[in-house]
Amino acid sequence: MSERAKCLFQRKKCEFTGDVNHLRKSPVGRNEVNFMLNLLEECKEAGRIGISGHIRPDGDCVGACLGLWQYLKKCLPQTHVRVFLEKPADIFNEIKGFDEIDSEFPEEEPFDVFFVMDCGADRLGEAEKYFKAAVKTINIDHHISNPGCGTICYIKPQVGSSSELVYDLMEEGMMDRDIAMAIYIGIIHDTGVFQYSNTSPATMEKGAKLIRYGFDFPRMIRETFYQKTYLQAQVMGRALMESIRFLDGQCIVSVLDKKAMDFYNVESQDLDGIVNQLRNIKGVECAVFMYQTATLEYRVSLRSGERVNVAAIASFFGGGGHARAAGCTMKGTFHDCINNLSLHIEQELLKS
Repeated sequence: MSERAKCLFQRKKCEFTGDVNHLRKSPVGRNEVNFMLNLLEECKEAGRIGISGHIRPDGDCVGACLGLWQYLKKCLPQTHVRVFLEKPADIFNEIKGFDEIDSEFPEEEPFDVFFVMDCGADRLGEAEKYFKAAVKTINIDHHISNPGCGTICYIKPQVGSSSELVYDLMEEGMMDRDIAMAIYIGIIHDTGVFQYSNTSPATMEKGAKLIRYGFDFPRMIRETFYQKTYLQAQVMGRALMESIRFLDGQCIVSVLDKKAMDFYNVESQDLDGIVNQLRNIKGVECAVFMYQTATLEYRVSLRSGERVNVAAIASFFGGGGHARAAGCTMKGTFHDCINNLSLHIEQELLKS
């Protein structure tokens, strides 16, 4: 039986909301869409809780995981709560719990409850073993490409970030400065500091409530979203200088091969922001940034304006994400990858 079938069969606790087509493909009926996950009720009997998110964790993933970690530890002080993630970028080290993240993925006894945050189980990397062994699994995500996994699925594609979902699930009286900062950082990273189209009036209202807790939000925005090291600026400069426009200038692509990454001694987290900068070039509808991860293998990041659904393109190649921001891993030479991508990008442009 598939995970989606198990989800309906075992608990009938799933929510998939968004566009009508997505809802019809979900394993639940329309009468399920108002289901509201009760975090504390689902965890009240648990002695051990695990939390993880996707490989190469971004700001939303880190904020959602650590915000949830803080909340559960505060509300359930007798419960053992752990977070497992690939090592996040050091720019997030002021979030409470950052030093508690386990990036070694040791062998563990099965968790009573295991949370999958900001992704499906297939993107957990080494943490997937905890998901498979757990007694109860809860999937919280906002990506439309996620079909859902685990015992309980709480997926709302119309919400701008998984951190915003975590905020919605918390009891307001248990919020504090540290939790608020974690959630705020997650929200700003997936909404581009409230500038992307996934920002709703409700998102702005929640942001306003969060900054009332008194953390230095201008510094958090500057240091975690905009600020780059000199090395990161050099790499971005090279990526921009060597970029290529195609499809009559409506698209742009840049690539860093393994040789260039070794020369600058950079890792994947040092490349954050490059694809967004490419997208900001006037006249560009779709930006593609690729970096080599192995022989004939590239990690691909896609960003778009209003005319290209990059989530659909990424999903075709086994990835996923949002309509305006998505990613995937592709095999082949750089030219093979961009030729295959350009066919789908062109189809999207012709639709509009």
